[in-house]
Amino acid sequence: MSLFNKLFGEKSYPSPDIKIGAQYGGGIIFFIDQTGVHGLIAAKSDMEGSSPGIAAMKGLSEGLFNWPDAVEACRKSEAGGFRDWILPDKEQLNQLFMHKRVVGGFVQDSATYWSSSESPDGGGWIKAGIWIKDFSRFGNQSAEPKDAYNRVRAIRAF
Repeated sequence: MSLFNKLFGEKSYPSPDIKIGAQYGGGIIFFIDQTGVHGLIAAKSDMEGSSPGIAAMKGLSEGLFNWPDAVEACRKSEAGGFRDWILPDKEQLNQLFMHKRVVGGFVQDSATYWSSSESPDGGGWIKAGIWIKDFSRFGNQSAEPKDAYNRVRAIRAF
């Protein structure tokens, strides 16, 4: 390390490959932090499979998970050759929603997706449960019980 770097610190410069919408690290970049070298990657597609309890829906259950199964499916995922996938928290899911067109691969535009964020009982129509996000053009957020069924898009950090 040079004397200049010791006195003034090392600068990090973003790679030209790191930009929103770029394929990187087994998925698609949908968030980059202020340093320009760290961010979040979404899997290229929704999680495949479904929670075992809804298999009787004959094909309509594909991609639908209850919350515990959603967390486990992300933990076990090896998409893109990586094993550190997680369920996004509420804020990360909002970022993913804002960039859903560049990420692509969403099954349908009106699907709801799980987050990892718990919602305390706020009274009114939002009850205790887990935050979900409707990926329709309005992007409404609400809470559902852990045994409801929603879609899953795993993410990972870089």
